[in-house]
Amino acid sequence: MFIETEGTPNPNTLKFLPGRDVTGEPGTTIDFIDADAVHGRSPLAEALFELSGVARVFMGSDFVSVTKADDADWADLKPRVLSALVDHFVSGRPTVEQGAAVLEDPVQPGDEEIVTQIKELLETRVRPAVASDGGDIVFRGYRDGIVRLSMQGACSGCPSSGATLKHGVENMLRHYVPEIVSVEQVVD
Repeated sequence: MFIETEGTPNPNTLKFLPGRDVTGEPGTTIDFIDADAVHGRSPLAEALFELSGVARVFMGSDFVSVTKADDADWADLKPRVLSALVDHFVSGRPTVEQGAAVLEDPVQPGDEEIVTQIKELLETRVRPAVASDGGDIVFRGYRDGIVRLSMQGACSGCPSSGATLKHGVENMLRHYVPEIVSVEQVVD
């Protein structure tokens, strides 16, 4: 099995492309901010967190981003991550359990159309760009003009994530959906 590796804008995060489905559903992403966040939700994430130096695991539909601890070295960690990924995919075990994805806040009555517009803009204009960098921006909720988003994977620790969220995503959403007042980052 061959797994491609790509760098990301976050020097502590590498993106691993196994050439097969990871989360089980296109567009689904799952962010494990630490080993305690796994709780039996992903056999693959559990295996990766067993490696000394792994600080965060993020899964997209066709990739896995791994964030290392500040004191870890990619020269040592990368081959161990690759080995764990190959072992997992060759075993045929599930990567994630059903229902492991992040849940959204309930949509308030009357906000359905605005939420649909926000999700469509995120899906078509934002998520493809950040996925190419090993991360994701996930809709978490909308209320009283405020869009709640969760930055995941490489984006969560990237030095430019705040600027991306406020200047890029917020400005674009406000342009197309005038009801939006601001964008807030949800930290899990």
